[in-house]
Amino acid sequence: MYSKFWPKGGLPGILHHYTESLVTFEYASSSARQPHSLLFIGGLGDGMATTSYMSDLVRALQPTEWSLFTVNLTSSYQSWGLGHLDRDTTEIAQCVQYIKDYKTSKFGDGKVVLMGHSTGSQCVLHYISRPNPHQSVPVFDSELENIKRLEIDGAIMQAPVSDREAIALCMKYGFKGRSSSEIQELWKKLEEMAKEATIHQDKSFDTLLPLWMTSSIYPSNTPISARRLLSLLSPESPKSPSEDDLFSSDLSDEHFQKTFGMVQQRGLLKHKLMVLISGADQAVPDWVDKEDLLRRWKNATDHTGAQIWDQDYSAVVPGASHALSNDDQAEPRDFLVKKVLGYLQAAEKI
Repeated sequence: MYSKFWPKGGLPGILHHYTESLVTFEYASSSARQPHSLLFIGGLGDGMATTSYMSDLVRALQPTEWSLFTVNLTSSYQSWGLGHLDRDTTEIAQCVQYIKDYKTSKFGDGKVVLMGHSTGSQCVLHYISRPNPHQSVPVFDSELENIKRLEIDGAIMQAPVSDREAIALCMKYGFKGRSSSEIQELWKKLEEMAKEATIHQDKSFDTLLPLWMTSSIYPSNTPISARRLLSLLSPESPKSPSEDDLFSSDLSDEHFQKTFGMVQQRGLLKHKLMVLISGADQAVPDWVDKEDLLRRWKNATDHTGAQIWDQDYSAVVPGASHALSNDDQAEPRDFLVKKVLGYLQAAEKI
């Protein structure tokens, strides 16, 4: 279906191959010198330019010195159920390296900022908080080659939500025409099936779960492995969160210091960390205090006194839905764009 947010006829730009098989599209202005780059990473099920408010960002950046890149990853579109954050951030690092080399050859030194939406926020936090390079290669993805990640000039997370809490929301109220009891029964079986697969089957391969079961919450055309489902469901949380469980509100302050609190130590972020939570996010349960969660993330990020958290531009976006894609989202989209532009202007000065 055609998106009303993107103009008919499209927007001009350049398609870049940052690896032999993966591409990034740059919305480049023909009338402005743009040495700086904003690399946008979508969430589960997203691909190139599938997050609608990107159109607002593209238009806002056209007269500036920033161009926006949208990226294709191995886990894009319907492949996220087989993906993992180490591969995502390794491919993002390859894209950052390509953009840095390309822009430097064309304009000289410029800034590169990462912006993630939803699970793209997990990728951003993973990029700036994990060991550099990643210290191990998963047995199920033995062809992964870890590379050293470049420093970036800024990091933005928009709609960083907990998949575990979103699943709990579906279990509480029901979803896709199924009652809460039906969802709970299905997902109890899925969890048991996934655990059985990861314990007793060959760990060098992913085991796919039945689509008729996973489609009770996720899209019916998306294969999901037992490993990835358990990472999203994170059944040992909050005591022992899985890789994908980064943003749940019941995680301890001590645990947040192992993720948000590691940003300073890794030394990969030159500027500050900006976080925008959608005020009316459909994926966030009503029992989550969004302002308090922002405060706890800030405290974890700055627990050493480093002041890495961007207090000026981080915010709960009033009335914003998860991806700001509804018909009533004009004001939240304008709010978001102004925040991002202000942040990028500040990043230029570092």
